[in-house]
Amino acid sequence: MKLKKTAKIRLYPGMSGEEINRVTEEILASLTLREKIRFMSGSNKNMLRFKLDGYKYNYHPWVAGGSRRFGIPPVKFCDGPRGVVCGHSTCFPVAMARAAGWDPELETEIGEAIGREIRAHDGNYFGGVCINLLRHPAWGRAQETYGEDPHLLGEMGAALTRGVQKHNVMACIKHYAANSIENSRFRVDVRMDERTLREVYLPHFKRCIDEGAASVMGAYNKFRGEYCCQNSYLLKDILKNEWGFTGFVISDFFWGVRDTAKAANNGLDIEMPNTNFYGKKLEKAVRQGLVAESTIDEAVRRIIRTVLKFTLAPDPQEYPKELIACREHRELAKKAAESSMVLLKNQPAAGSRPLLPLEKGKIKKLAVLGELATAPNIGDYGSSCVRPPYIVTILDGLKAYLGEEAVIHCDGKDLEKAAEAARTADAVVIIAGYRPNEEGEQIYNTDEGSGPRWGEEAPGGDRQRLTLYERDLKLIEAVTPLNRNSVVVLIGGSAIVMEEWKEKPAAILMAWYPGMEGGHALARILFGEVNPSGKLPFTIPVNEADLPFFKDRIDAIDYGYYHGYTLFDKKGLPAAFPFGFGLSYTTFAYSNLQVETGDDALTVSFDLENTGDRAGAEVAQVYIGLEQSAVDRPVKLLKGFKKVFLQPGEKQRVAIPVKYADLAWYNPEKKAWEIEKMEYTAYAGGSSRPEDLLAAKFRL
Repeated sequence: MKLKKTAKIRLYPGMSGEEINRVTEEILASLTLREKIRFMSGSNKNMLRFKLDGYKYNYHPWVAGGSRRFGIPPVKFCDGPRGVVCGHSTCFPVAMARAAGWDPELETEIGEAIGREIRAHDGNYFGGVCINLLRHPAWGRAQETYGEDPHLLGEMGAALTRGVQKHNVMACIKHYAANSIENSRFRVDVRMDERTLREVYLPHFKRCIDEGAASVMGAYNKFRGEYCCQNSYLLKDILKNEWGFTGFVISDFFWGVRDTAKAANNGLDIEMPNTNFYGKKLEKAVRQGLVAESTIDEAVRRIIRTVLKFTLAPDPQEYPKELIACREHRELAKKAAESSMVLLKNQPAAGSRPLLPLEKGKIKKLAVLGELATAPNIGDYGSSCVRPPYIVTILDGLKAYLGEEAVIHCDGKDLEKAAEAARTADAVVIIAGYRPNEEGEQIYNTDEGSGPRWGEEAPGGDRQRLTLYERDLKLIEAVTPLNRNSVVVLIGGSAIVMEEWKEKPAAILMAWYPGMEGGHALARILFGEVNPSGKLPFTIPVNEADLPFFKDRIDAIDYGYYHGYTLFDKKGLPAAFPFGFGLSYTTFAYSNLQVETGDDALTVSFDLENTGDRAGAEVAQVYIGLEQSAVDRPVKLLKGFKKVFLQPGEKQRVAIPVKYADLAWYNPEKKAWEIEKMEYTAYAGGSSRPEDLLAAKFRL
C-alpha cells in the first residue's frame, strides 16, 4: 500500500477535538496493518526494562504503541493507586483509607499530585483508579479500592480521575468488572443476575466514564463464562455502545488476554504490558480473516484520538523532577492520613473524660507495643507498591512528637516485658493488624505458572482470617488489664472482626495503611492536634457468618444482590460498627430535615451543629429509603454525602442534591432504568445506623 505524504499531517498544541478527530483519520489511513497493530500491543522491551530495574515492577513507565513517524507518543503506563509506582514517589494512604475520609475534594488534590508526579516521571497514563466493589472483607486487594458502596466508589473514583486528568495524564479505571476474589482471579467465573450487575457492580464504573475517564482496564476473572478482557457484553455492548465510551480498553497485565481473535473482536484495544496474543499473532488473525481490519481500525482510532487529546492539550504547569515526593505532596499525604483515621471507640479510662485525645503534658512515659510499630507498613507488595524516599513508622512519629525519652517500645514477643512496660507507662498504644504479606495482591501467579515476580516478601492474597492474629490477641489480653489507658491502633485494608477483645481497651482507632507520613499523622490524632473525622467505608460485622459466601480458591461463584449494609438492613442484622460510622473528639447534632423536589433532582437539607468544645469535621450522609418499592430493593441506599468542618457551637445549613436518575432501578425485562412513583424516605445523619438518622417522607 502506498503511503500518503506525512508532511501534510501536522500536530500542534491546542488542537480542537474536531481537528484531532480529523487528523486521527488521516493518520489511520496512512498506517500499514503492522503499524496499526503496534499501537495495540504492549512492548516486549518492558520486560527488559523490568530486568534492568532489578525486577522492580513499573520502576519506569511501561510503554505501548506510539509512532515516531507521526510524532505520536506511546502510552506510558504508571501504576497506583496509593501514589505513583515509578521511581521514589509520594506514598499516600491506601485508597480504602482515603475512602474513609469521605472527601472527594481532597481526593482530587491527591489525584493532581499523582498526575504531576507521573508527568515528572515522563509518564502519561495512570493505571490506578481502582473502583472494584468490596463484596467481602477477605478480598486481598480491598485496600486498593473505596469500600462496599457503589455511590461512594463512584464519587471517590471520579474525584481521583478528575485530579489526575487535570495534568493531561490519562486515567484508567479498573478492574472491569466484578473483580473481588484474589487467589482465584485468573480462573473464577463470576455470575450474577442483570439487576445485580447494573445496580450494584457497574454504577461506579459508569460514574467515572461520565467524569471523562480516558481508559478502562479489563479484569482477569471471567464474567458469565467469558474472560472480562474478551467479554463482548461488558466491553462492546455496555461500555462502548450503551455508555458511549470513546476511550480505549487495556488488558490486565500478562494473563488478561487468552485468545487473540476473541479479544480483538470483543473490544480489547491494547494488550499489556508485553505481547503474547497481539503483535504478530493479531496480524496473522487479520490476514486469515479471523479479525476484520475495520475492527483493528476502530481500536487504533480510539487509541490515537485519546493519546492526542491528552498530549496536545495545554499544560497547567511545568513538570520538573523536583515535583516527585516534594514537600507539598508529602504534606498532602499527611493530611490524607489525618483525614482517614476512624475512631471506633473512645471511653473513659483512668479519668472521667474519654481517653482520647491524650494530653501531651500528662504523658511522661508512653508504652508503644507491637511488631507493627516499627514496620514500614504502607500496604502490600503487589502492583500498587510505591517506593517513597522515606517512611515515618508509628514509632518514629510518636518519638518525634513526644521525644525519644518519653517512649518505650516492646515488640510484644516477650509478654512479660510488654506487661512491665504497660505497668510503668501513663498510657499504652498497641499496634495490631496485618502485614503486607498477609493481605493484598497475590504476587506469585500460582494458577498460571511462575510468571514475573516482584515484591519483598511472601505472596499476600486473600485474607485467611478476619480477626487479628494470635500475636496481637495475646498482647491485648496480657496488657490491657494492666493499664486502663490503653489504645489499640489497627493496621489493615479492610474490616477486622473484634468481638473477642473490643471491650478490653478504652479506645480503638483504625489507622489503615497510612502512607509515608502515617507515623506523624497518627501522633497528631492521638494527642488531639487533629480531630479524627474518618468514617467506615464498609460494615464491620459482629459475626463472620453474617457476611456473603466467600471462598478464596474457587472456579465459579454467584454474586447476590445484597452485601454490606444493604444485607444487614434487609436481614435486620446488628453490626459491630456500621457503614459510615466514626467518632470525633467533639459531638454533632442534626435537625430540621427537609426535602425539596426540583425538575431533575431533589435536595435534602438539614441543620448540622457542632455541640462540643472542639473544632471538627463531620461526614454528613444522605440515604434514600425504598421501603415502599413494588420490587425487591434495599431498605435504603447512600445517595449523597458532604464533609463539613465546624467550629465549636457553629451551626450550618447543609444541602445535598440527589438526582432522580439515581433513584431508578433496572428493569431487566424492558432493559431500561425506571423511577418508581411512590413514597420515599430521606435519611440524614452521621452513619447508616437507624438511630443516627433523621427521616422525612417525600413522594415522586
